[in-house]
Formats: sequence, C-alpha cells, structure tokens
Amino acid sequence: MPIINRLSELSPEITAWRRDIHAHPEVLYDTHRTSALVAEKLRDFGCDQVETGIGRTGVVGVIYGSQTTSGHVVGLRADMDALPIQEMTRLDYASTQDGKMHACGHDGHTAMLLGAAKYLCETRQFNGTVAVIFQPAEEGGAGARTMCDDGLMDRFNIQEVYGMHNWPGIPAGQFAIRSGPFFAASDFFDIHVAGKGGHAAKPHEAVDPVIVASHIVTALQTISSRNTDPVHQVVVSVTSMQSSSQAYNVIPSSVHLKGTVRTLDSAVRDLAEQRLVDIATSTGAVFGATVDANFQRSYPVMVNHDRQTEFARDIARDISGQCDDAPLIMGGEDFAFMLEQRPGAYILVGNGDSAPVHNPYYNFNDDIIPAGCSWFVQIAQNRMPL
Repeated sequence: MPIINRLSELSPEITAWRRDIHAHPEVLYDTHRTSALVAEKLRDFGCDQVETGIGRTGVVGVIYGSQTTSGHVVGLRADMDALPIQEMTRLDYASTQDGKMHACGHDGHTAMLLGAAKYLCETRQFNGTVAVIFQPAEEGGAGARTMCDDGLMDRFNIQEVYGMHNWPGIPAGQFAIRSGPFFAASDFFDIHVAGKGGHAAKPHEAVDPVIVASHIVTALQTISSRNTDPVHQVVVSVTSMQSSSQAYNVIPSSVHLKGTVRTLDSAVRDLAEQRLVDIATSTGAVFGATVDANFQRSYPVMVNHDRQTEFARDIARDISGQCDDAPLIMGGEDFAFMLEQRPGAYILVGNGDSAPVHNPYYNFNDDIIPAGCSWFVQIAQNRMPL
C-alpha cells in the first residue's frame, strides 16, 4: 500500500514532537529528557509494556497485535542522540543547548517511530508483537551494543530487527537499500611517537618526532594503495597531530597521532590493523624513535540480511513507487551490533536537497515523516499478517 492516510493526518503532530526534540538535543547516553518523553508518549499511546533504562537510557515499547498466535516479534529501532555541534540554522526550533545539535536527523527517526507506534497501538492489524526500540549513543557511544549487552533481543524475544536513516541527496520520501555489507566498520587508532627533544637550530642532537610522525602519516596510505586488493575498500585517515611543544624554536620530545580506519571486509580489517602497527613501529625504529601504536576496534561492518533486505525493499516500493540500490557507505552505523544478533535490514529514506548530516546547517525534512512512518508500520503489518 502507499503512504497510510492516517499517518499523513498525524504528520503535524509528529512534526511538533520532532521539533521539540530538536530544540532539546542530548548527546551519547545523556538522553534523559528524550527518553522520558518517548516513554511518556508510548504509555499514552497504550503500549502493552514500556521498559526504560535498557542500555542505560534506552526505551522499549511492546505492542501486541489483535492476534498473537504467530508468536513472531519484530523489532523497529530509532536512535535518539544528538551531536556535539553548534547549530547555525537559526530555525524557530533551533537547539537551545549550546554546543549540541541534532545534526544527523535522529530527532526525525525518533519522531517517525513514535508516529508508527501510535498508529500500531490504534489499529493492531498484525498477528504477533512489535518491539519499538529507542536507542541512545549511536554517535560514537555504541548504544546498540550496550542495549544488546543488556539483553535486548532475548528479553523481548525479538526475532527480526529493522532500522532507518534519513539521507540527504536522495529525493525526499524515496528509499534506497542494499543487501550484504552496507556501512563500514569504523575503527580508531592512537600512535605515540617518542623522540628526543632539542633546540630547533641543532636538529642533529635530537630525534625529531615530527619528522617520524610525518613519515608515518605518508606511509600509512600504502595500506590502501599497496597492501589491499584494489577491489576492496579501505580508508585510513590521520585526523590529528599534536606535539609536546608549541614553541617555534623547540623540537618536541613526542608527537601523538590519531585517526580512523574504515573497512567493509573482516579480512581487510585485520590486515589494516596489522599493517598500521607494523608501519608505525618500524618507521619509528628507522629514525631511532620509540613508537607505540594502539588500534581500537569500534563499530563492525553493518551487514543487511538478504531475505529481510528484499522484504524491506518491497515495502519501500509500495510506499514511494521505487527503491534504488544504495551505494556502499564508508561511515559507521552501530545498528550493525543488532544485525549481528538478529536478521534484519537497514534502509535509507531520502531527505531531499538538504545540507549533509553532521553539518551545522543540516535540518531533518519533516515532509518525509509520512513515508518513514508508513515504512515502519508496513514492516510490522506485512511481516506478521493477520
């Protein structure tokens, strides 16, 4: 079916929820206001069970269908957290919190899943159970892993799980998805270079860690260009270089590098970790410096399951008339942890011609709310038909 009429009717109300959440952004696990608002609304809608404090500040609402003989439970997930960004939009409902902003559209995801929950509570036209999952700390805090570690899947007997993210550049209300690896593993590294400080006029008496660090930065790019099969994706980015001295005339005694590695294949991920450590330490040895390289694994590759992806694609086509093949995305997404525990799929819904996510001028497009809500609802209804 296309967009559900009732959800179009509810759109102004859902938009008001979204803009209220937007004006009061909370980062990582500090989603206390948002979590309380979500729990209150789920109770008002008539959810059969509302549980808070899952994964620290996560919320789960349980909705029984008019029949439950199938025994099937479908999970629908939205993220709630904002980013530590200063908003520049000057919207009427712009962030009231200095240095915090919903710059990725999680306010919209939360509002759309709330709208779907309201409709599902009103109609209950499915045979089974829906668990609506509101997750904190997607932006670097691995909130999905924390909720899973807190027993999310087993506690609510979830058998399949689905998620959605808005995407600037895709026409508003259109969808895109791909099966298999979709979002990259996102890992981090710290490289500490210890040399011997000295006077800038006497470099021969020092072991210059800036020179060593510079060679490491350049050499790390060979992980992609010379160590990895060209048909496999890997991105190595050094994003910070800090020395122990800020003076013009002092060679520092140490330099700290940090950055990120993105991969879409477990073997490439292993290779990148080993080569990063080897390159950094051996480069240091060549110049007489001591190097400590630490590789920290974070979000795994997010892999959509084949069957659930095709089901999600069919629902999207029913709503918008088409569903394009999404590109591989080298950004990370912690819904990967949920897809490691249960089969499911993650889809993109177009935000139109907007500023990109993680940008101080970004804003979620409220016009896509009926499409997003309809997708969540129809996943539940079509996956568990009466």
